[in-house]
Amino acid sequence: MKRLAILGSTGSIGTQALDVVAAHPEMFEVEVLSAHSNSALLVQQAQRFNPNAIVVTDNSKYQEVKDALSHLPIKVFSGAEALNDVVQWDTVDTVLAAIVGFAGLSSTLAAINAGKRVALANKETLVVAGELVMQLAQEKKVEIIPVDSEHSAIFQCLVGENPNNIEKVILTASGGPFLGRKPNYLVNVKASHALQHPNWTMGAKITIDSATLMNKGLEMIEAKWLFGLQNDQIEVIVHPQSIVHSLVQFTDSSVKAQMGLPDMKLPIQYAIAYPHRIHNDFKRFSFRDFAKLTFEQPDYKTFRNLALAKEAMYRGGNSPCVLNAANEVVVHSFLQNKVSFIEMSDIIEKAIEHVAFVEHPTLEDYKHSDAEARIYATELVKQSQLSY
Repeated sequence: MKRLAILGSTGSIGTQALDVVAAHPEMFEVEVLSAHSNSALLVQQAQRFNPNAIVVTDNSKYQEVKDALSHLPIKVFSGAEALNDVVQWDTVDTVLAAIVGFAGLSSTLAAINAGKRVALANKETLVVAGELVMQLAQEKKVEIIPVDSEHSAIFQCLVGENPNNIEKVILTASGGPFLGRKPNYLVNVKASHALQHPNWTMGAKITIDSATLMNKGLEMIEAKWLFGLQNDQIEVIVHPQSIVHSLVQFTDSSVKAQMGLPDMKLPIQYAIAYPHRIHNDFKRFSFRDFAKLTFEQPDYKTFRNLALAKEAMYRGGNSPCVLNAANEVVVHSFLQNKVSFIEMSDIIEKAIEHVAFVEHPTLEDYKHSDAEARIYATELVKQSQLSY
C-alpha cells in the first residue's frame, strides 16, 4: 500500500491521479490532499477519499473547508507553510507534486528534504531551480519520478540502461492548435482559440504553454536537470499525432521510443506505482487507427517562446527562473485578454534582458529573480493594455 500526498489535487493532474487511486484501492491510500482555492472540489475529494489531512493554501477558504468537514476526522490546515509540514509526515510515502508554477517549488523541496519519493508533475520546479533540486535529491537519495508524458517516456526508455550511453533525448511536441500558422495569423488569436488543444485535455496554463510551445521549452530545461544532460543532448521534434511521447538515442545509434494514446493517466499511474506496471482499462493504441505518424522540425521563428527557452537553458544561472516567472504572468494576462498571443513573447524577452543575471544563484536569488521578473512583466502588461 502506497500512501500518497497529492499536492494540487483539484487540478487536471490531481483529479486524474485520484481516478487512478480510485481504480486501485488495494494499492494506494490518500494521506494528504491540497488545493489553493477550489474549496468546493477539495471538500468533495476529502469526503470521498477520507485523507488524514487536507491543506488549503488560500487562507480565506480555511473556515469554509473546516466547517464543511467538521463531521469527519480529517485534519484541516491552511497556508503554504502547512503544506511544507505535512509532506514530511512519516505517514506519507510518495508526494505527487502537481501544483502549477513556481508555487510548487517550496513543498517539493520540503518533500525531498524529508526523504520522500517525489512524482513530479510540476516542471517549473526544475526549470526554476533544477541544479539546487537535483543536488538535494542526490544528497537525500530521493527518487524523482517524472509525470510529464515526455519525461515519463524518457524515464521508461532508460530503465535498465546506463545513463552514460545516452547520445541525445528527443522530446516530441504536438505543435498545439496553431501548428503551421504564421505570425500574421497569431496576431488575432484569443485565449478561447488557444485553449482548444487537438490531442490533450489539460489545465488552462499548460494548454496555453502548449499553444506557444513554451511548454516544450520548459520541458527541455526540465530534461537537462532530470537526466543530467548537456544542452546539446536535447532536441525537440514536432509530432502532431502525440503517439510517440519521446525518444532516446544511444551511443550505438539505436533509438528507443515510448508510445501510447495521449492520456495523462498512464504516466501518472506509472509514476505513483513505480517500479510496478499495473493493469488498467485505458483505451489501447492500435496501428490500424493511425495510418501515418509524422515528424517535422519546430518553427522557432514563429513560436519564439521555444527559442527563448532554449536560449535561457544555454545561458543558465537565473535565466530560466526569469523566463518562467515572466511566462506565468503573461499566460495569466492572456487568459484574461490583457495581452495578445504575440506580445507574450515580447514581454518574456524584455524581462530576461531586464533582470540582472546571476550565474550561480542560491534559493534566495531564485526567489528574488522570480519576484522582480513578475513585477516587471506585470508593468509591461499594464503598458500593453493601453494599446491593446
